[in-house]
Amino acid sequence: MCGIVGYIGYRDAYPIVIKGLHRLEYRGYDSAGVAIVNQENDLKVYKKAGKVRDLENFVQKVDLTGSLGMGHTRWATHGAPSDRNSHPHSSGDRKLTIIHNGIIENYAVLKEALQAKGHIFNSDTDTEVLIHFVEDIQHETGLDLREAVRVALNKVVGAYAIVIISVDDPDQIIAARKGSPMVIGVGEGEYFIASDATPIVEYTKNVIYLNDNEIAYVRRNDLLIKNIDNTVQTPYIQRLDLQLEMLEKGGYEHFMLKEIYEQPRSIHDCMRGRIYPEQGKVQLGGLKEYTEKLKNVDRIIIVACGTSWHAGLVGEYLIEEYARIPVEVEYASEFRYRNPIISEKDLVIAISQSGETADTMAAIELAKEKGATIFGICNVVGASIPRITHAGVYTHAGPEIGVASTKAFTAQVTVLTLIAFYTAQQRGTITQSKLIEYLTELNTIPQLVEQALQVNNHVHAIAQKFKDSANCLFLGRGSSFPVALEGALKLKEISYIHAEGYPAAEMKHGPIALIDEDMPVVVIATKHSSYEKVISNIQEVKARGGHIIAIVSEGDKEVREMADYVIEIPQVSEPFVPLLATIPLQLLAYHIAVMRGCNVDQPRNLAKSVTVE
Repeated sequence: MCGIVGYIGYRDAYPIVIKGLHRLEYRGYDSAGVAIVNQENDLKVYKKAGKVRDLENFVQKVDLTGSLGMGHTRWATHGAPSDRNSHPHSSGDRKLTIIHNGIIENYAVLKEALQAKGHIFNSDTDTEVLIHFVEDIQHETGLDLREAVRVALNKVVGAYAIVIISVDDPDQIIAARKGSPMVIGVGEGEYFIASDATPIVEYTKNVIYLNDNEIAYVRRNDLLIKNIDNTVQTPYIQRLDLQLEMLEKGGYEHFMLKEIYEQPRSIHDCMRGRIYPEQGKVQLGGLKEYTEKLKNVDRIIIVACGTSWHAGLVGEYLIEEYARIPVEVEYASEFRYRNPIISEKDLVIAISQSGETADTMAAIELAKEKGATIFGICNVVGASIPRITHAGVYTHAGPEIGVASTKAFTAQVTVLTLIAFYTAQQRGTITQSKLIEYLTELNTIPQLVEQALQVNNHVHAIAQKFKDSANCLFLGRGSSFPVALEGALKLKEISYIHAEGYPAAEMKHGPIALIDEDMPVVVIATKHSSYEKVISNIQEVKARGGHIIAIVSEGDKEVREMADYVIEIPQVSEPFVPLLATIPLQLLAYHIAVMRGCNVDQPRNLAKSVTVE
């Protein structure tokens, strides 16, 4: 979950590295550091607890001129956030320096053995152990650095993306990955290394995504990639489909707000070239080879974490309703540690915005071992999950910088909607006339989301009333229940208000005990199949003094008479309610968080891409 940047070439490295750390700060922001090899071939290391801007201030008067360097922004795993635990970390002789994303699981055993040999450690991190281990291998065997790194990586257990530089070879960067992402930008006489493409796109569109167990030996005019068994690999250079303006706030106060307002476009991009309303046809090229599998599958298991898990729950409702296939939705973090019953007749759909979520990747590998077919739903082209699944669908939502996911959620729900209709089309479980009707309406959803965003000022006024609440309940029925879960998660993540999402009918089985005059209750009460039941739930809350904030269909009068606050969304058919109802919930969480003075884009203790267990 940490962010890594490296550069070797003809330019000054520090400005590239520090700008890259700002771009990657969504991956971790409790400390940061840089290492630069200067013109005298001296290695300069500076690190600081806090944000990247704190590091910038710390080195403001330091000469960091040099054309080889690397930087790191941290999300703490081993060792509390502090100057001493910040990366980079150095070997005992100070000749080697490393930055690392991931966890070395056998670090304690290695550390004990190294301490017995006299190694002294200056931090609590597993990363420092790794660089001391490389140093120890060199001293004991006389191997050069390349071979010492390879030997060390063959003996460590865990996940890593690492970059290592040495004062003895100031014209080389060594990078390697296993289970944590790493991309190399290819320029003319220069190379860029990063956890993802965001720090690279400004300088080159040509990139190489390192595969697991690959080591890159990078010089200014040369790149050699080998696997951990020392076999030379032929890299595949990809062209980035990423524009620099996607990484800027574009006049918005926060990335999260920008990304909320990008949803009409991101949903449209999800559907573009995939639906043909006049013909009543869904076309998903990434799944074409597996059409027969979809026709005959016995069961679908959706694995995901966090917001992606909520999207998966929406997918369960849609796939079961229209494709008539049993669906189970599993937390990937739990699924991987069970002994689940899976067979070759099952289809597993793995959902991850980043495509690098560690628990989801482990769940995929487990399901593959048991013979299941795996589909991926991912936003990042070239990420790990699209490469280890059998087939899949990209969401095309564009970069999401805000840690609290917004447009990624609606993009995932859109893709799951397409998969539900596509599968129903293949299995003949939906009539052509009904498919034409639904696809025609789905084609209008981007415009309806645009309309839904017009409640922003109204939501802002409601947020003002509830910004000091200590707790909040979110209620929904059917496919609106996952939307309630997602609304509660957004409020928790960025405002630090305790919030819970529940099926509306379950409120009286426990949570109703919490309701009093200080408890706001957000209810998704659109005019659909459970409308009358939801009204009964609203009355139960009102009878106990709770304050109701209702998300209703445009023109609703019945709920308006009993709710304290009403937020209208455009009227849509039931399968599309999640795409619209989530919009005001995102805005509500956003405005409350801003009013409470919270860091909306970088909430405490969280990171965007969870690449460690």
